[in-house]
Amino acid sequence: MKTIVHILVATGCLLMAGQAAAVDAKVAESLAQKNGCLACHTIKQKVIGPALRDIAAKYRGEAGAEAKLVGRVKNGTSGVWGPVPMGPNSPQVKDEDIKLIVQWILTL
Repeated sequence: MKTIVHILVATGCLLMAGQAAAVDAKVAESLAQKNGCLACHTIKQKVIGPALRDIAAKYRGEAGAEAKLVGRVKNGTSGVWGPVPMGPNSPQVKDEDIKLIVQWILTL
């Protein structure tokens, strides 16, 4: 009986964790839209900037990728994905919003 209870509790925790991740993705995508990220980027294809999935693929498994990308979004960057620079997004975008958006991008 204890084993069944443990299995049910573990299953419930996993289901709740999956729902929390889905909510975070929706919140992060909403923040990306609200802050203008999706004017130059889309999830699947290059527009002005690279596709968000391409960014995720390039940095997948790289140590320090999240901090690197947060810095690039916050301060701007050029030459990484071509000649079109990305301007800085600070101070108009909160640091915690940038971090959440970058975390979401890295899950794509």
